[in-house]
Formats: sequence, structure tokens, C-alpha cells
Amino acid sequence: MSEQIEAPAPAPARTSLRHRLYHGETTINFVGRRNIWFVVSGVVILAGLISLLAQGLNYGIDFKGGTSWEVPAPGVSVAEARDAVRPLGLADATIQTVGGDRIRVAAGNEPPEQQAKISQALADLAKVDAGQVSVNDVGPSWGKAVTKKARNALVVFFILISIYISLRFEWKMAAAALAAVVHDILVTVGVYSITRFQVTPATVVAFLTILGYSLYDTIVVFDKVEENTKGLASSGRFTYSDTVNLSMNQVLMRSLNTSIVAIMPIVSILVIGAGVLGATTLNDFGVALLVGLLTGAYSSIFVASPILAMLKEREPRYAGVRQRLTAKGGAGLLTPAAAAALAGGGGGAPAAPPRPRAGTKTPARNRQTAENGDEDDLLVPSRPGPSGRAQQPRPKAPPRPGAPRPRKKGKKR
Repeated sequence: MSEQIEAPAPAPARTSLRHRLYHGETTINFVGRRNIWFVVSGVVILAGLISLLAQGLNYGIDFKGGTSWEVPAPGVSVAEARDAVRPLGLADATIQTVGGDRIRVAAGNEPPEQQAKISQALADLAKVDAGQVSVNDVGPSWGKAVTKKARNALVVFFILISIYISLRFEWKMAAAALAAVVHDILVTVGVYSITRFQVTPATVVAFLTILGYSLYDTIVVFDKVEENTKGLASSGRFTYSDTVNLSMNQVLMRSLNTSIVAIMPIVSILVIGAGVLGATTLNDFGVALLVGLLTGAYSSIFVASPILAMLKEREPRYAGVRQRLTAKGGAGLLTPAAAAALAGGGGGAPAAPPRPRAGTKTPARNRQTAENGDEDDLLVPSRPGPSGRAQQPRPKAPPRPGAPRPRKKGKKR
């Protein structure tokens, strides 16, 4: 007789990260790994500060002043324009294609004689008259005025946001949110200094815009944290860090989708608008938005929330909860699906049906009694005993021998 060999049980299939994100099955420990996030941010900020002290920012002509030439030159590339003005001492000039068929050259302040030579060189390159070359002198005072207004707007922004978040949530959330905004400012300025991207008025406008986006994403996270704090964290079974981790896993997919949708049109501007169509004037605005959106999405997840958890864990209430749970071995991380099931939100496995109270009949039992006509084993409603507690239900006494059975309602003999 041949011996049957049992096949090994198949290993459980490992679900992908995308599946777990969409189905609320992630348990990423954002707060527990905060040292990693802080080290990454610290390295980037330190490199940016060193570059800022060593070489500063690459300001455009609107901030440092100078002269710009613009000429219609269809078919002329930036490299050809640079070769044309290189003998005149403008090898390091900023040259851009504007509108697809115009060349713009920006350099420092040049004397009138030199300006005339540069205009003639550009006219010869484009094969037009020298009168078609427009020359503009830009003073640094306008750029200084823009910088001053941007600085004032930033200060007012900080004050209003601090007041709003303190009133809407609490001052510790306001401190964490502002720390994330300062992080975004330092990272963005450092990236511009290291990469030598040119700082223009469009850069300043985009920079102020991304601060609002970063704060918006942080407020969404904090709103979820506050909701869970009033629910799960109030039971004392979870630490504040566990609540923050749960909130982050709940809004993670939303934050990623929002960031991706916001970044896609900006990448289109940089790739199609500037790269394919030649609208290089969009580079300053698009690059600032791209850097800011990436930094803002990072700070709202990996900077603001861990800082909030650190501040709240110092409160006596949450410190006591952590000590008690640590002594018991900890509660562990909770997935969004499990939290929804625990809170009765229907996000996980369905909750068990409520147990019937003593002395009550279930619908199935009622149907069976109506069909079979058997009432001998029906339960008698419970009555409170002498101590005030409900007594256990007891079955009805069987009928005496020889006694007529009671007539059933609704039936005729």
C-alpha cells in the first residue's frame, strides 16, 4: 500500500504596500523612527547652511540689478547666443529663451558703449536691425522692496497661523506646525544655494505659496490626531505616540495622493513647458513649487507629528499611561482597519451580534415556536431578586398529567 505524502501548506501571500495602504493595513511607526527622520533633515539643513555661508544665493537681475537684452531670434539656441556675447565679457550671463522665439540676456551693469556692442552682436546673430533689440536697466532697489515685503508677509503669516492653530487645537500643535514650516524654509533655501537655482520674484511668490500647502497638510494630520485623542487615546489603552502613529497611517494614503496630484502639473510645467516648448520663464516658479511641495509633504509626516508626540508625552497624563502600558508589555501598533472595527466604524471585521438579554426570545426562536406550536421550553422573564440583581431565567413547569392542554390562539379545533 503506497504511503500518501501530504503536500505542504501554501505560505500566506504577502500583500503589496499599495494594497495595505488602500485597505488600512499599515502599521508604520513614524514616531518610533523619529531619530532617523531628524538626522536626514539635519544633514540636509546643515549642508544648505554651509553652502549659504560659503557662496550665498544666486540672485536674479531683479534683486542685484543689471542690464537685460531681448531680441526676436527664432531658431537661435541658448548656446549660440552665449557664443555670440562671450567675446564681450558675458560668458557667465544668464541667457534664456522667452516665448519660444525670443532670446533674453541678463548681465550686470554695463556702460552705454558696451551695451551698444552687445545689442549689435545680438542683432547680427538674429539677423535683425539693432533697433529691434530691447535694452532694460534694472536697479537693485526694486528687488530689495520685494524682499522686504516678502519678509513682512512671512512674519504676519507666522503670527496668524500661531493664533489660529492655538485656538483651533492647542499651542503644542502650533509649535509643532511652525517647526515644520521653519524646516521647509531652511531646506528650500539650502537646496537653492547648493543647486545655484536663480532666485527671482517668481521664486519668492512660489515660496510663499508652498508654505500654505505645507501647513494645510499638517492641519489635516493634526485634525485626525485630535479626533483619535478624544476616542481611542481617552480610554487609556494607547499612548499618545500610538495615537499619532495610528492617525498618520490613516491619512498616509490621502497625503500621498494629494502630493502626487499637486506635483504632476508642476512636473508637466518643467518638462513640457520649459523643456519642450521653451518657456524657460516658468522654470523659476516651477522649481520652487516642486522643491516646496516635496519638502512640505515630508515635514508634515516626518517632522511635525513626531515633534507633537514628543511634546505631549511629557504631560503627566500621557506619561503615566506610557509607564503603565510599558510595565504590561505595551499595547502595540494598531492598523486603521482594526481601529475602525474597534470604534464600531465598520472598517474592519464585522462586530459580533449583541448577546440577548435574559428572558428574551431571539427571532429564530420565535419563528420556530410559531411553526411548531411548542411553548413548553419558552423562557420566563427574569425578575429582580432580593439583592436587586436579576435572577436566572427558569423554564415553565410542565403541565400536570390529565390536565387539558391550553388552546393555541388563532387555531380552531
